[in-house]
Amino acid sequence: MNSIIPAPILRQPWQMLIPLFLLVGFGGAVLYSASGGHMQPYATSHLLRFAIFLGMASMMTWFPRDFVKLMAYPAYIAVMLLLVAVEAMGAIGGGSQRWLDLGFMQLQPSELMKPVIVLVLARFYDSLPAGMVPTWRSLIPAGVLIGLPMLLVLIQPDLGTALAIGFGGVVIMFLAGLPMRWFVGAGAAAAAAIPIAYIFVLKDYQRRRVTTFLDPESDPLGAGYHITQSKIAIGSGGFFGKGFNNGSQSHLDYLPEPHTDFVFATMAEEWGFLGGMFVLAVFALILGWGIGVAKRAPDRFSRLLAFGMVATMFFYVAINLMMVMGLAPVVGIPLPFMSHGGSSMMTNMICVGTLMMVNVWSRKAGQRGID
Repeated sequence: MNSIIPAPILRQPWQMLIPLFLLVGFGGAVLYSASGGHMQPYATSHLLRFAIFLGMASMMTWFPRDFVKLMAYPAYIAVMLLLVAVEAMGAIGGGSQRWLDLGFMQLQPSELMKPVIVLVLARFYDSLPAGMVPTWRSLIPAGVLIGLPMLLVLIQPDLGTALAIGFGGVVIMFLAGLPMRWFVGAGAAAAAAIPIAYIFVLKDYQRRRVTTFLDPESDPLGAGYHITQSKIAIGSGGFFGKGFNNGSQSHLDYLPEPHTDFVFATMAEEWGFLGGMFVLAVFALILGWGIGVAKRAPDRFSRLLAFGMVATMFFYVAINLMMVMGLAPVVGIPLPFMSHGGSSMMTNMICVGTLMMVNVWSRKAGQRGID
């Protein structure tokens, strides 16, 4: 078999790629149905974007570790400048100023910050002497690196993306070995600050999302409409679903955003519990492979980088699924590899490409060890 199949093909991580192809293809089928049985405008662009960003992810595997470490801080600065540019001349959509119009695409720089914050913190803690990890020298600079982009994203406003950036940063800090008492203290302070943030920080529509999450039936035709229709779509699918292209909630426009934030509800109505379990199983395979890559990473930087990328994708999946099932407030987090959206696909494929890159580093390190 080794003599028939070229070595570069055999070396690919097919245990991750095959589930990923199945998930993206399934997402294309759901988007085909969401557009009323047409490839345009969602399914074709979804599959095309995946193909383009898969090529990008494959090219990322050529990057040597030293080059990636060298580019960590410049990449962070570049994305910070893009976030500032959004505030100065960003395109406005849906009441938020989040995008830069590049002509050929609408770029959302805050999406890029999700993997970049992982990269820059992995670089920071890799260069920090072990004796400084339990001191303020490991906390203050990292806090500034996380806080600045979160502040710019909150101004847009985009609470969901800001929380995703913060989550990725905190995961790296935890894995870097910062004292547990700091996280406990920060958690207690955050809990105490929730009422203050609710009253003085959150905007009116964000406060409505919180109250709707706590009691969506209080305003089923207003603020609670999204989550109510989502739960109706998921529940009406039953065990086997209504059948491909037979979803009434999405086809009759009852379900808001059936191709982006609520694509899982669109899928569940037509494919039922079995479709939902398939999606969860595929995500488990992809994330499980990523955790394995992180565990085999040859050094501290690579290990932090890989675990951070897995955590970033996990945040997408967990928050989106909890949101569409009414277990979390609606915050506008798309479902990776299934929702229609170029910036989201780009971010998640950067995460996949980074994991493939670390996997190559591990294989080369093992070969040097054998030699």
